[in-house]
Amino acid sequence: MKQKHTNSRFSLNSHLVFTDNTVRRVPKFTEGMFETIKLTNVGPAPEIKMAFKPRLNILTGDNGLGKSFLLDIIWWCLTRTWPANVNPSLTAGKMALPHSDKKGEISFAFTGAKKSHAYTSVFEPGLQAWTGKAGRPAIPGLVIYAMSDGSLATWDPSRNYWRTKDGVDIQDRPPAYVLGPQEVWDGLRTKNNSVICNGLISDWVSWQKDTSHPYFANLKVLLRWLSPSDTEIMLPGEPDRISLDDVRDIPTLQMPYGQSVPIVHASSGMRRIAALSYFLLWTWYEHVVASKLLRVNPANQVIILIDEIESHLHPKWQRRIVPAVFSAMREIHKTAQVQLITATHSPLVMTSLEPKFDEEQDQWFDINLNDNKVELQACVFERYGDANSWLTSDGFDLSSTRAIETEQLLNEASYLLRQKEIKKEEALDMHQKLIRTLNEKDPFLVRWRYTCEMEGWLE
Repeated sequence: MKQKHTNSRFSLNSHLVFTDNTVRRVPKFTEGMFETIKLTNVGPAPEIKMAFKPRLNILTGDNGLGKSFLLDIIWWCLTRTWPANVNPSLTAGKMALPHSDKKGEISFAFTGAKKSHAYTSVFEPGLQAWTGKAGRPAIPGLVIYAMSDGSLATWDPSRNYWRTKDGVDIQDRPPAYVLGPQEVWDGLRTKNNSVICNGLISDWVSWQKDTSHPYFANLKVLLRWLSPSDTEIMLPGEPDRISLDDVRDIPTLQMPYGQSVPIVHASSGMRRIAALSYFLLWTWYEHVVASKLLRVNPANQVIILIDEIESHLHPKWQRRIVPAVFSAMREIHKTAQVQLITATHSPLVMTSLEPKFDEEQDQWFDINLNDNKVELQACVFERYGDANSWLTSDGFDLSSTRAIETEQLLNEASYLLRQKEIKKEEALDMHQKLIRTLNEKDPFLVRWRYTCEMEGWLE
């Protein structure tokens, strides 16, 4: 049965959070922000510059122009690690390399706990490494990276720390936690078999059975925020066994049609949202525990990187996902200052931002290929009103939202109408093609019929 959502609203506003008809005032973003990046002879262009805003930064562009590449480099700037170096099982997240015959530099700046920090790292071919200022990153908050292949990574200032001796980094702790797609579900262990993460399946069931902790209640809240609609909420069912050869209890989800389905058999979209909800919660809880052991205050800043945020999601889900991530994170950490940097191919995601996009806090970047050169622009965010208009905007560059064959046919019909003399046979032939292709209420067909009737071509 479909479950009715409570009368809740979400907001992208960084200092007003709407939840269950109440308003909480959250401190404005002042720390833990990624500010700028400049790449020289690294990536698809000779030079790329980006200046980020404190709340939302969204990146559009065609495949192969460097969106995922840029997210990998931003992760490295913040954590000084490459995902695939931490977890070699990953097929993505490899170390970026400069153009072979030129000097490569990565310059970046971010705000730490007390001041802004700026670095320039140069690639040393002999060392096959990027050099830079020694010591752990100065970013005071959590960094979370959701990659498009389902891998998830986090850098925690209370767990991934290290010291510097004689100008050399000595990493007493893992430099980051990077979980491949399967490890998100089944858990991650170190080479000496220490447990880093129990994994979604084990933790979900454990939290659900242990009523003494709020973990499971908070997981349900996150699933609610990240659900596709107010009437289709992702609700956990009772754990169940699914195989004679797997002794684990597997989490289930209650489906709108009345059945509970093991989460491993749920849709790709549901699994992605479940994994993201779990990882956000797991990262925060482990950070709180580590901070308590170190006798320091938990972080108040969170930077979230998400590649292809709409991946696997139905269009109705795509319209909600960006504001839902902000609301979900603030359910975990009530006063969190969240900066989201994400890439998308979805015009529905862009449409969903129109009501709340604020030029002072948010930025849209677009990557284009012009004259065989890759160019990145910080764009003025325009409100096009619907997804179709976004498809034909500079963000997606389609000449039409129709099928390619239909677009070609309409171009032929338009060309025919521009001729000084049109034979009746030509008009009738085109008319038959159009009525076979277009809906009878299509505006182009309506105009075509009117023109044909005025000229007497259909008599």
